[in-house]
Amino acid sequence: MAATPQPLTSSLPPMPGGPIEGPDAWRADEMRERDDWMHVLSETEVAEIEAATEAAGTDDRPIAGIGREEFPLPTFGPVLNAIREELIRGRGFVLIRGLPIGRYTARRRAIAYWGIGAWLGRAVSQNAMGHLLGHVIDLGRSNDDYRARTYQTRDRQFFHADSCDVVGLLCVRKARKGGLSAIVSSVTLHNEMLARAPELAAELFRPIHFDRRGEVPEGRSPWYEKPVFNWYEGRLSTHYVRRYIQSVRRLPEVPPLTEAQIAAFDLLDEIAEDPGVQLRMDFEPGDMQFLHNPQILHDRTAYEDADDPAERRHLLRLWLCPPDGRPLPPAYAGRWGSNAIGNRGGIVVKGALPHVPLEP
Repeated sequence: MAATPQPLTSSLPPMPGGPIEGPDAWRADEMRERDDWMHVLSETEVAEIEAATEAAGTDDRPIAGIGREEFPLPTFGPVLNAIREELIRGRGFVLIRGLPIGRYTARRRAIAYWGIGAWLGRAVSQNAMGHLLGHVIDLGRSNDDYRARTYQTRDRQFFHADSCDVVGLLCVRKARKGGLSAIVSSVTLHNEMLARAPELAAELFRPIHFDRRGEVPEGRSPWYEKPVFNWYEGRLSTHYVRRYIQSVRRLPEVPPLTEAQIAAFDLLDEIAEDPGVQLRMDFEPGDMQFLHNPQILHDRTAYEDADDPAERRHLLRLWLCPPDGRPLPPAYAGRWGSNAIGNRGGIVVKGALPHVPLEP
């Protein structure tokens, strides 16, 4: 039997006490004037990736067994090490452009993307089916279904953070219209909230109930508790999925939202919609975006697909656990299974076997 949620405490956990400075406190209007967050693959780097892909795919080794040792990148590997550092302790995002996936088979593009991801971290399961490689594609589902994951729809996603350190997306095909990626700095969101309504910013440091949407690990409740803003060892880590905050209220043991909580979420969403805060990207085939979930919230605009099913919008996704991630507070263990660096994140349910599906 699931445990009954305990009343949320009125005392507040540690907070920064003022605006947060650093490379992760970026604004979109500044980033649009820069291009240092984009890395365009050189011919040498593409050749390295393709050679490593060819070598890794010559035997019967499962894709899940390919690590960075099995995917040597003498030139591009050090670049990926620097990118991992920028993700975790810098601005928190990067766009890598120029992988020529149009000439790859489904297996070859999966190996190439997997091998690149292996330099950033270990892949963890993204859903109750044990998918280590995800397919972001419209499966005809709707956000009206509380068990649906928004990546299975063509609806707008709304800003959220995934349950892993780093999330990566590889664009295979674009939508006919829409489907833009949007990201915001959660540090900037905090700073803006603090400036406009400090009492509402403080509200987000309290634990809040979230829905597991039917993906319940063994021995766990169908909900978990976690603050949106988490101040720990001098860094702000943010976890926000408003749809999950709302849908969990269907459970009778979960209390309704307070007026202060709703006001705080409304203000957070309003700030995230500010064009000066929100940075949008229109992916091209071969683009790879990597985000650090503790400091970046991401969204996707609604989209229209091509009539031909073979031309539907299609992204590949990785959830990654780097070996040198940032310290995270104990509250993360309730969703991520653990807060231990190098051994956390993902969705693990009883009976699910981790695997790498090549098709949706």
